[in-house]
Amino acid sequence: MTPTTLYPRFAEARLVEALEHSPAVLLHGPRQCGKTTLARLAGERLGYRYLTFDDDRLRRAAAEDTVGFTESLPERVILDEVQRAPELSRSLKREIDRRRTAGRFLLTGSPRVLRVPRPDDSLAGRLRIVRLHPLSRAEIERTTTGFLDALFGDGFPPFEEVPRLGPRLAHLVTAGGYPTANDLPSGSLRRDWYADTIEAVISQATRDLGRTAAIETLPNLLTEAAARTAQLTNISALASRFSVSRQTIEAYAQLLERMFLVERLPPWASNGLARLVKTPKLHLGDTGLAAALLGVEASDLLRERTLLGALTETFVYQELRRQASGSPAPTRFFHCRDRDGVETDLLVVRGRRIAGIEVKAGATIHSSDFRGLKQLRRALGDDFVRGVLLYDGERALPFGDRLSAVPLTALWRTPAENVIPSDHAPPTIFTAS
Repeated sequence: MTPTTLYPRFAEARLVEALEHSPAVLLHGPRQCGKTTLARLAGERLGYRYLTFDDDRLRRAAAEDTVGFTESLPERVILDEVQRAPELSRSLKREIDRRRTAGRFLLTGSPRVLRVPRPDDSLAGRLRIVRLHPLSRAEIERTTTGFLDALFGDGFPPFEEVPRLGPRLAHLVTAGGYPTANDLPSGSLRRDWYADTIEAVISQATRDLGRTAAIETLPNLLTEAAARTAQLTNISALASRFSVSRQTIEAYAQLLERMFLVERLPPWASNGLARLVKTPKLHLGDTGLAAALLGVEASDLLRERTLLGALTETFVYQELRRQASGSPAPTRFFHCRDRDGVETDLLVVRGRRIAGIEVKAGATIHSSDFRGLKQLRRALGDDFVRGVLLYDGERALPFGDRLSAVPLTALWRTPAENVIPSDHAPPTIFTAS
């Protein structure tokens, strides 16, 4: 397949670091997000040989003689789609235990490699895991974004004017972060690509995981999840729309999570906040995927402002998740809502330090928009670092102690000197893999 546009990846530095310290590294994430190409390009610079278990002959050879196959592998090797050769797990473990050389194996595929029938066959504890997401907007824009650092650091310079996104916001949301989809024009071509990708992902995953009976239900469940993105998850409500049990729907929801198609954002628990809702929020793994499932384009979202608001919240959450994947600082995410409906869309947590984020797709802001952030500030005291209302405005505005309204473009906009130049380090070339 013809390569798409060249993009740097935030996860590349973490991948290289992991290879310097661990005998095996697993690079995993959704299909079509660039795992194979990132592994190959990083591997080429580090002297790796590439083998893929998409090759039926290679897969059969590995299954026939796992020990002999593993012992004959090159000194440094990439094993692509390793979940398709589960028989190798035990011999890989033996080889790692025999000679713990850092960076010996670079594996790509699904985390199923960690769940084999016998616990003593598992590679758990012997490898580092690096998650690769679809592209962040900052990667697409080629900017070394400092949003998370500003959030936990000195904040955002007030009154600096930037252009509004306006109708472009809907286009960014519907484009999502999959490289191939971003190279296609909006409309039927992109929608068809997403439809084909969803079908292929579900078909392969249900076969790999022995859930072939789920093939008919999963696409409908995924569409229902897209319609509820950025909402509190209620598995019982979802189950009522299908002729299967609640337990089955819960199992299918977990399967969609393992395929990186949906995520459940956990609720925040705090002694300082009473009567908190303990239900997680549902987010689609990518807003382009969600828009395709719902059959909406940018022009539709400009008319359906409620849906645009929900998808924008998911867009912000996924953007920050993707940026955090390349950060050395461990970052966790939660949502917070009490039984009176006062909520904060997103809590970003680093150690004991907590920042709150509210998301608005519009340009108009009111002091009441800060209600949840103010409640969070009172409850957390000194642990509360900053509260930010992200909105489609033109400038950052202070709204009281540690509170501000910040343009959505601050998520990826940095000064010109921080734009990654085209000759900066070997860029990552993405193909649909």
